[in-house]
Amino acid sequence: MRFIKVIIVILITVCFYNCKSKVKVNTPALSNNTTIKKPNILIIYPDQLRRYSAGFWSEDKYAKHVVGKPDPVITPNIDNLAKNGVVFTQAVSNFPLCSPARGMLLTGMYPEQNGIWNNCHKTRDDSLKDDVSTITDLFFEAGYNTSYFGKCHWLKNDPLFDENGNYIGTTEKPGGNYLNNYDTYIPPGKSRHNIEYFYQAVKDVHFDPLVFSNIPNTIEGKKDGELHQPKIFTPKNEAQKIAEYLKNKSNQRDSNKPFCMIWSLNPPHNPWNDKSTDMEMLHKYYDEDNFPKIDKSLIVRENADLEKGDHVRHYFANVTSVDKYIGEVMKSLKEVGELKNTIIIVSSDHGEMLGSHGKKGKNVPELEAYAVPFIVHWPNQLKSGVTDVLFSVTDVLPTIMGLSGLHNKIPKEVQGNDFTEIIKNNNSSSVEKPEAVLFMLSKYRGVLSNRYSLYLKKPKKEKANNFNTLTLEEGFIYDNENDPYQLNRLSLKDKPLVAKNLLTKLGVLLKKANDPWYQKKLYSNFIPY
Repeated sequence: MRFIKVIIVILITVCFYNCKSKVKVNTPALSNNTTIKKPNILIIYPDQLRRYSAGFWSEDKYAKHVVGKPDPVITPNIDNLAKNGVVFTQAVSNFPLCSPARGMLLTGMYPEQNGIWNNCHKTRDDSLKDDVSTITDLFFEAGYNTSYFGKCHWLKNDPLFDENGNYIGTTEKPGGNYLNNYDTYIPPGKSRHNIEYFYQAVKDVHFDPLVFSNIPNTIEGKKDGELHQPKIFTPKNEAQKIAEYLKNKSNQRDSNKPFCMIWSLNPPHNPWNDKSTDMEMLHKYYDEDNFPKIDKSLIVRENADLEKGDHVRHYFANVTSVDKYIGEVMKSLKEVGELKNTIIIVSSDHGEMLGSHGKKGKNVPELEAYAVPFIVHWPNQLKSGVTDVLFSVTDVLPTIMGLSGLHNKIPKEVQGNDFTEIIKNNNSSSVEKPEAVLFMLSKYRGVLSNRYSLYLKKPKKEKANNFNTLTLEEGFIYDNENDPYQLNRLSLKDKPLVAKNLLTKLGVLLKKANDPWYQKKLYSNFIPY
């Protein structure tokens, strides 16, 4: 009997220590299971997309924020992202030109720091600096898979190709040929900025791009640097490649890591003709059955020249087509279970004049050239809404890093603002909103405030040796509240108090940007640096 009691005591003791041991082992495992997953990042960046070329702007909730009238364009997928996300009503491209805008987007720094002052072209030296940290560098270092699809346009164009467009890497034969006048292939190395999965489309032709990739099975088994021409409408082609990447059937990425993806679509950038347009969309929504003439029912802006805007059908058709393929990518995200954990940004490098002021394109000091969309969509994490904060291209990098929980990883060299709190807390009063943002072109500097735009233009030839006594070619102000179509240029003398206030802000912003105007104290008789 005594022996049985001893056995029972031993069994109870062993059980007690085993149970205690199991608790210690299982606790860390429970902690690991509750670790918050890092969000994915998807930046969707159509080229030359006007801020108001989206259907949701015509709805009551958003129409009151429109300066002038929105375009009658069909964009159900962008509309859905907007209505379930945060819409910025005053986002701008500070330098409305392809390469300078991309340089600021990628680095969060102004041109003087990132190296791009003009469109990269075979006659110029503009090129993104290899030693600056970009979005892809920073998210790669933070443990993300990095990928890039579409147009790059950040590298100096050199004659490093053979006659067939294959990258040789030297000007000696068989090299010595240019691939393209503007954009060029980004070879492996520092210029690719830690992009692991690379799928680049070169040249502004929407059905016959010059494609390069470091993933052979995406370009019919070719090597990185060998030219591939799929002859497929670029948004459709890139959406298919993105779907394959997301589904990861060929182990294109580490599925245990989050991803940071940039999708830079070429449309709705010109050319605007039948050969470079999704004609199915044009016939369905914008042809003569729907709009018998190009008139004010199609080009709704009161400042528009209808003849200069004669490309409107083709432009809108490609906007709607871009929207269609954005929808395809959203579908792929949902299928792989990543939609709710992906921060989606929709924006653009600049706008499009579409006949306003008798102009096409961008690269001019009018609001339609540099007003861009900016939408942040993150299901279950962000409350849908609208913010009127003045938002610059340099703000994109720090804001995305802030949303991703990488506040402490933002480089000190970054010149933009982190607006995470405004996005998360719906116009948080704890964040100081800018009173003005900087505008730049080769001959212009200016500012945009909540109401006014001010621009200063250098003369074509500068003969004076003393920079601060140079005479401006022109300086003018737009009152965007009373003159939403910018029909009346006001002289600085017409609005002396407004001019003084805006010139003071311009001096502060030029100093922050370390702009050459500030370095030389250019026009210090006007600008109080």
